[in-house]
Amino acid sequence: MPILKKDEIKTFKIEDLAHGGDGVARAENGKAVFIALTLPGDLVKAKITKIKKDYAFAELVEVVEAGEGRIKASCPVYNECGGCQLQHINYQKELEFKQNNLKQLINRIAKIEDFKLRDVLAADDDFRYRNKAQFPLDLDDEGQITAGFYKRGSHEIVPNHDCLIQHPLINRILRITLEELNKFQLSVYNENTLSGLLRHLVIRVGTCTNQALLVMVTNGDDFIDKNLIARTLVRKIPELKGVVQNINTKNTNVIFGKEDILLAGENKITEYIGKTAYSISARSFFQVNTMQAKKLYDTAAKYLGDDGNARVIDAFSGTGSIALYLADQAEKIYAVESLKSAVEDARANAELNKINNVEFEQGLVEDKLPELLKNDQIDTIIFDPPRKGLDEKTINLLLENKLEKIIYISCNPATLARDLKRLKSKYKLVEIQPVDLFPQTYHIESAAFLNKT
Repeated sequence: MPILKKDEIKTFKIEDLAHGGDGVARAENGKAVFIALTLPGDLVKAKITKIKKDYAFAELVEVVEAGEGRIKASCPVYNECGGCQLQHINYQKELEFKQNNLKQLINRIAKIEDFKLRDVLAADDDFRYRNKAQFPLDLDDEGQITAGFYKRGSHEIVPNHDCLIQHPLINRILRITLEELNKFQLSVYNENTLSGLLRHLVIRVGTCTNQALLVMVTNGDDFIDKNLIARTLVRKIPELKGVVQNINTKNTNVIFGKEDILLAGENKITEYIGKTAYSISARSFFQVNTMQAKKLYDTAAKYLGDDGNARVIDAFSGTGSIALYLADQAEKIYAVESLKSAVEDARANAELNKINNVEFEQGLVEDKLPELLKNDQIDTIIFDPPRKGLDEKTINLLLENKLEKIIYISCNPATLARDLKRLKSKYKLVEIQPVDLFPQTYHIESAAFLNKT
């Protein structure tokens, strides 16, 4: 069997699309080869860049024959920027690939085939949908501050001041902010030397309210002109409700530090999902696609049912977005979240919506669940965990306490599949509803509905 060699150019037929968005081909020796910017059906020439024991990576050189669904990407920097992975695929094909990828992971990892997998709920807008952007900063060749997203597989910034998946207001605020920052002699953070002031610009907008909040993340507080810049931006951008400085002095890839300073205006904006209002601060968790979040929460509402008698735990509740959205369908909801600021925001949001049947508990889910299950007759738990999924302690607790329903919202199909495999001895997977919150990227959100066996 021929052996792959680094830097050689070979011809490959793309057979599948991996979870990360890369096309998958097979070398003559059977080894999987992952090639970005390809799709099933493509015949391509690609240069081998990295070889591992069981797989390899290659860089696209030429599309010899295009697969069904290939289109020209709309974004001029798409081939370099790592922000999107699927702009070269038409949207209907993208949805098919996402559904198929989810099915494969559930079948292969969870070893579950007897369940209903619904069609992906498509986005009405597959561009200009994101309500939050986190822009790393850099200096261009002329020494001007610029922004963009990282090149695939690196921390090299690809400048882009009109990202096509961001809300138009985000891009306008970015351009005006860069224009103002460049009037002053400000340094940009260098992650190699750990020096420089400006690290990130984080912009979030209310899709329904057209309000915006700007956060300037800095490496320390040595920012003499910050109040002048902030006041100028609030004056120039009518939608901008406030400007916040966040200080992060750590050598880390985490965007935010622990300290926020209000520089101008207000430190929160208001957004709606359906009729529920949410007050969102700089570091609040909120779904990045407001319109699709409503479809996701409506799915959870359907699974919960509307008899009004449910006693529910909303685990990993963040700022209470799901619990508050479902409050009128339950008798009682306990919302559990570890981050103190998120719990404070959630309580304020409950007051904003005049909701009094949701009780907010600060603490780790694995620590709070035993106490709540012991003290109340809970029939449903809603999980919306981070990408790593559920921990072993929580899984074991669910196996010991057979609940009527589990609604598991996941942004990571692989960890969802792993957790479903661990739960299937006591719970039946009834159906999964995928919801496309992230068009043009490989990410897919889904809601899984389980009931006790």
